[in-house]
Amino acid sequence: MAAQTPWKDLPWEEKPALRQITTRSIVAGLVIGSLILVSNFQFGLQTGWVSMMSLPSALLAFAVFKQLQKKLEYEFTDVENVFVQSIAVAVGTGPLAYGFVGVVPALEKFLRADESGTGKLIHFSLRELIVWSTGLAFFGIFFAVPLRKQVVVREKLPFPSGSATATLIAVLNNTKIHHDKSAYTNELNDDELNDDDSISSTERSTLLPEDVGVVESQQVKFQRLYYQNVRSLIKTFSISSSYTILSYFIPQVRNIPILGSKLAQDYLWTLQPSPAYIGQGIIMGLPTVSYMLFGAILGWGILAPMAKYMNWADGPVDDWKTGAQGWILWVSLAVMVSDSVVSFIVVTVQSGMKLYTNETTSDLDNEIDLDDEYLVSKRTVIIGLIGSSYYASFVWWVPIYSLIIAIILALFLSVLGVRALGETDLNPVSGIGKLSQLIFALVIPKNHPGSVLVNLVAGAIAEAGAQQAGDLMQDLKTGHLIGASPYAQFIAQMIGTIWSIFLSSIMYKVYNAVYEIPNNIFRIPTAVIWIDCSRLVTGSGLPPYAFEVSIIFGLIFGVISLLKNVYKNDHEMQKRLIWLPSGVAVGIGIYNTPSFTIARFIGGVIAYWWLKKVDHSHDGKTSMIVFSSGLVLGEGMFSIVNMTLTSLGVPHL
Repeated sequence: MAAQTPWKDLPWEEKPALRQITTRSIVAGLVIGSLILVSNFQFGLQTGWVSMMSLPSALLAFAVFKQLQKKLEYEFTDVENVFVQSIAVAVGTGPLAYGFVGVVPALEKFLRADESGTGKLIHFSLRELIVWSTGLAFFGIFFAVPLRKQVVVREKLPFPSGSATATLIAVLNNTKIHHDKSAYTNELNDDELNDDDSISSTERSTLLPEDVGVVESQQVKFQRLYYQNVRSLIKTFSISSSYTILSYFIPQVRNIPILGSKLAQDYLWTLQPSPAYIGQGIIMGLPTVSYMLFGAILGWGILAPMAKYMNWADGPVDDWKTGAQGWILWVSLAVMVSDSVVSFIVVTVQSGMKLYTNETTSDLDNEIDLDDEYLVSKRTVIIGLIGSSYYASFVWWVPIYSLIIAIILALFLSVLGVRALGETDLNPVSGIGKLSQLIFALVIPKNHPGSVLVNLVAGAIAEAGAQQAGDLMQDLKTGHLIGASPYAQFIAQMIGTIWSIFLSSIMYKVYNAVYEIPNNIFRIPTAVIWIDCSRLVTGSGLPPYAFEVSIIFGLIFGVISLLKNVYKNDHEMQKRLIWLPSGVAVGIGIYNTPSFTIARFIGGVIAYWWLKKVDHSHDGKTSMIVFSSGLVLGEGMFSIVNMTLTSLGVPHL
């Protein structure tokens, strides 16, 4: 068997010198990212949910170059794998980062002329969408760069998805990952941390024959895992794409009345057996989807019938304004805002205490990091922050003082998002946007003619900053473990972001040209949440008794959030508190129709069964995520086919 190539022998601190910013890796990253972006648009407009897709991006990148390896001028490396994955994530998350599944449709579809401050309705041209996206795209990136030293190098926050992606890349390329105990503690067991997983050519030359056999069997294992994951991705992609085409010609499969026609008609209790929703449920895990199911039962099984019976919501059940769906939305808002506010307060206090402790611990200055030539300079960060903020002042039609406050607030809330992502693998961008709206209600007078508009823009800025900062920090964690250049990853983020600005804007216009949005498929629930939250905090009226019921549930979930956040590091308490539902997950279960939630719950049950009964090892977790990613990507990608059929007027069966 041939000896390993020299680049695999390089120590961690020298690997950033390897070629990463290459034409081939840029093209691959943009193509993979574009596939993810299309998928995220489909599900973002349907349910408000998007995914970074870090693991499938890394796997697809490796698979592409593995097939081309005989034609490559030089070998594809693990650090180049990181670069491709970083571009793909930056492209794919554009629909959420620029507000195309939330704030933008809220402005276009629901903002009244008297709320815009100009007396006119808002409709974006393609050029205006590009300008809008550019204004949101960059300050979060520049702000995230200086946070790397603190949260990745010093505190070693786990960033579970980033660590898992690094492990997958190391397995695929048969290399080592940098020693980082906090990441390993969360992702791997001790047996998976030993250096035997990657043995250099020098070490190989000194091995006994039986040791060589061990190494060869290890390499066979890598090959087996790779081909197994690729086959899984292809199979699940095929199943999901087939369902997508079938659902166009037989749309009845999207809404199966599993609890009877009366409940389906009166309260929308149907099942949409979407492979993608099941895949999303697998990724989310059983606890989260169980909380969502609890929210669906609470909202659509208890509160909606109550509101209809009491004549508090006497319109059609699916009407956002007069129906039960619009009434329970306020309860959903109260639950999510209460959870977010309490979580924000607790995390802010705890983060401040940690920062103080770290700053007074002298040995933190001895943490090993890369040479400055591989890092982004402070000068670049300062110029970028000033430039992106200055550009933003020309983009939005809001008072300059409110814009300055919004950007400062966004930067502050981005720290919260990064730390939450690092510790829990959840970037609470939606909650951060709501917090920004709530805080901004105190800044802009309620009698300001454009108070609702300004409130929405402030929320968009906060959400974009947190999303971009979190994405980059997750990728920087992956790169840190592999030994990639942070500067190269910064370039990857910039390239992916620029591409995503244009592609996201185009895709948004395409969806609106083909479909009448909102409709039964694309209900844009996140947009409704945005506009109603803005109206709530700026003083607009609520439906009958929505305020009283919302206050009750807001207080209940505020207490639950307090308990969960205060005792999040107490494992014994967490075992007990896991039975108390998360406010954000419950809120999502309330505002989405049950058809989405039931399918995700099925996915959560599959994930639980998979990890408990089939394979609970790290390889099992990776295979499960790859399996679910194929389900999501298949339906997301073939939504383009359905869109084409719709635009051509092809009839349903």
